[in-house]
Amino acid sequence: MKLRKLQKKDAPLMLEWMHDDDVVRDLKADFKSKTIDDCLSFIEAAQDCSESLHLAIVDDNDEYMGTASLKHISGGKAEFGISMRKCAMGKGFSRFGMSEIIRLGFEEYGLGEVYWCVDPINARAVRFYDKNGYQRCAPPESVRGYSEEEKQSFLWYSVNK
Repeated sequence: MKLRKLQKKDAPLMLEWMHDDDVVRDLKADFKSKTIDDCLSFIEAAQDCSESLHLAIVDDNDEYMGTASLKHISGGKAEFGISMRKCAMGKGFSRFGMSEIIRLGFEEYGLGEVYWCVDPINARAVRFYDKNGYQRCAPPESVRGYSEEEKQSFLWYSVNK
């Protein structure tokens, strides 16, 4: 397992998880409407983005398994995000991708805090975060892209350096 820059060859496998009902049913965004062109545009934009870091989680054969992200990098903080193909779930890719991108955030980007949220109906994700010992917290004041209702209804987690 390793993290690497997203590549155009990852687009079809990225689209696979976006169109998998079991993967996206409890996620906030509308991934089902995404196209291969949307995936390619995301991959291209991720190459030189200074505000966010999006990396592919790949297996030992360099096959894309998912994406680990640090979004809205600013003021020593960033929002974590992860998405995985169904075939990668339960095989350690999520744990690896999450711990590795958080490590990169602290060591290479000088972050002091990484936070994220999950809708409580996403039981699989809540179990994963709780089982791995991540601590729940209040919504960060500087969080972007969430309504007040979402800030209050989602479960928030945080890791500090």
